[in-house]
Amino acid sequence: MRVDVVTVFPESLDSLLSVGVIGQARADGRFELHTHDLRSFTDDPHRVVDDRAYGGGPGMVMMIEPLVRAIEAVRLPTGERRVVLLSPQGRTFRQEDAGQWATLDQLVLLCGRYQGVDERIVHFIDEEISIGDYVLAGGEAAAAVIVEATARMVPGVVGQYQSVAGDSFYERRALGAPQYTRPQSFRGHDVPDVLLSGDHERIERARERWAWEKTVRNRPDLLGLRVDPSRDDG
Repeated sequence: MRVDVVTVFPESLDSLLSVGVIGQARADGRFELHTHDLRSFTDDPHRVVDDRAYGGGPGMVMMIEPLVRAIEAVRLPTGERRVVLLSPQGRTFRQEDAGQWATLDQLVLLCGRYQGVDERIVHFIDEEISIGDYVLAGGEAAAAVIVEATARMVPGVVGQYQSVAGDSFYERRALGAPQYTRPQSFRGHDVPDVLLSGDHERIERARERWAWEKTVRNRPDLLGLRVDPSRDDG
């Protein structure tokens, strides 16, 4: 799989996505990541990619022409591809997206910045995606999140597939089960006895129960339960 990220700060992604399992997968050729400087797709001698908004208003708006030039330059001529604009106005990124996009030949991510992007970009992309209901200074952090989540779903990137299959949100709307490791006791808090029993059937049942309990506690919205914002679990 190949991911192309178009950004005004290409160096911000290379270091973050060159470590851990993602960095190893890139080194082994299981996963390709290419970053592109948006400013190289303009004819302006000053490499300007933003301008004032028509109709007035605060801030600057990213110009459509450099973005479309970038899409046309980096998009593969064949294969299954998807072009995504990272924007707080997009629908929320989900684990299902990561799984589906990991099967693509190419994913192109456009990092928004400034006050936003010329709305006409919607005619040249497949969709807008957000990583949450908040606003960042730019799409680079969102791109890193999406690249890592998607790359983990590419076969061979994570050594043990069970590590992926046990993730929160994987194939069900629930969080992953709590995990424990040494020491067995820490400041009066002990590892649950069932995990020391060696009874794998009991352990799996316990983990399943703990996963649902944690989901109810931390993310009741995933189960369609009403969230009380005044609740204080201490």
